Amino acid sequence: MGIFSTILGVWGFGVGASIGVVIGYYMFIYFQPSDVKDPVVRPLVELDTKGLQSLLPEIPLWVKNPDYDRVDWLNRFIEKMWPFLDKAICKTARSIAKPIIAEQIPKYKIDSVEFETLTLGSLPPTFSGMKVYTTDDKELIMEPLVKWAGNPNITIAVKAFGLKATVQVVDLQVFACPRITLKPLVPTFPCFAKVYVSLMEKPHVDFGLKLLGADAMAIPGLYRFVQELIKDQVAKMYLWPKALEIPILDPTKAMIRPVGILHVKILRAIKLKRKDFVGSSDPYVKFKLTEDKLPSKKTTVKHNHLNPEWNEEFNMAVKDPESQALELTVYDWEQIGNHDKMGMNVIPLKELTPEEPKVMTLDLKKNMDPNDVQNEKSRGQIVVEVLYKPFKDDEIPVDVQDSNELEKAPEGTPASGGLLVVIIHEAQDVEGKHHTNPYVRLLFRGEEKKTKHVKKNRDPRWEEEFQFMLEEPPTNDRLHLEVVSASSRMGILHPKETLGYVDIYLSDVVSNKRINEKYNLIDSKNGRIQIELQWRTSS
Repeated sequence: MGIFSTILGVWGFGVGASIGVVIGYYMFIYFQPSDVKDPVVRPLVELDTKGLQSLLPEIPLWVKNPDYDRVDWLNRFIEKMWPFLDKAICKTARSIAKPIIAEQIPKYKIDSVEFETLTLGSLPPTFSGMKVYTTDDKELIMEPLVKWAGNPNITIAVKAFGLKATVQVVDLQVFACPRITLKPLVPTFPCFAKVYVSLMEKPHVDFGLKLLGADAMAIPGLYRFVQELIKDQVAKMYLWPKALEIPILDPTKAMIRPVGILHVKILRAIKLKRKDFVGSSDPYVKFKLTEDKLPSKKTTVKHNHLNPEWNEEFNMAVKDPESQALELTVYDWEQIGNHDKMGMNVIPLKELTPEEPKVMTLDLKKNMDPNDVQNEKSRGQIVVEVLYKPFKDDEIPVDVQDSNELEKAPEGTPASGGLLVVIIHEAQDVEGKHHTNPYVRLLFRGEEKKTKHVKKNRDPRWEEEFQFMLEEPPTNDRLHLEVVSASSRMGILHPKETLGYVDIYLSDVVSNKRINEKYNLIDSKNGRIQIELQWRTSS
């Protein structure tokens, strides 16, 4: 009876399964659901912003923001170098952590804390884009977007009271946007003295934590608590404007300091060639040391003279007498337009004997190209007296101050606000149709300020400072600057004309604290203006 029931059961299962398969196949083939429609295919250009973000949630920054650059080459470089970078970084981390751990563990009565395993895994971080700021200061500012979903294996062994516990960090994810500033830039390899690293926003940190082999993050509430704790602690230490300072070179040794003084006395010029068709020339001498960014020095203008005498003395700081040279250029002053170049020459400082004054008569040349045949033409001579006096050991300046250090706001500044400082340095290649007597008109929050007028000059220099006390940071404000030319006479037809303007958004100034840049003037052919902006706070 048992065998018979078993045979019937197997037979029934086989028949039922066969009938079910046949019925299912028949229904699949002949019964199509009526609510299924063909997908609608649309070009990407027809989608709105939300539609694109739903399809492409990870749009790179260099697509969304034109001021971010692609750095695929850097990602490929890191990918190839990652096995070696992994070992180097881990070795450095061990050496840095060892003295810190040795200093801290006695406070908690712990016998030892050691890395049993330390590796960053096989997956390198990637850079989604990088923004580089251009300033006129001796610094380089970069803002990369770093994403790292790695597979590190970090195991730490803690021994205390005769017991041993192991903590393992796995599945680490870090998304951060750091600001890396290299400054000051110096002429000594690696060409920057310090690295400043700060975070522009709180980083995203996610990881797994195993304690004694068990997943500690599975404890209710611990995962969220640890994440927020790490974000807050990192933000307290490194969120902008706070920064991690990494010294690379000693600034006092890296910066080229003055090693002596060059005394220059411009005596006279002889037999200068007339540049004007009518009358004589109005010569003056403009000179500077090569490899020096300081403004050139000038003599007075001697009107209507081809054999002028100046007898004017100047002092100049020398940083490298072996490579620097004194460059002298004679110009013919013009009331309107550019000043005509009459000739030039140079004096290499290595040809001077220290502590010995030397009177030199130099032939003026068109340029310093030895192959230029036009240098054979007579342009007159210039007579100068030079004396190089090197510093003694006790005279060499040892204090090197950071020229980029920002002053604090004065007392009485609102705690939540600050002082906005606008320094208008100079403009270049500004020219009006009827007159060129430029001044700058500044508009900010309905308040108007003006610089002085510079008469008949296409390259005016103002060096004027304006200040605005604000109750809150001007993150959403803009500054309007307009270069205007006013007639020097009582002009009726053309009393004023605009030479160009620029609008500067101040959000970057609040973030960077200081910006010194040259801006192209709108509605001007080649005009540019150099503006320095500072955001000073009381903290």
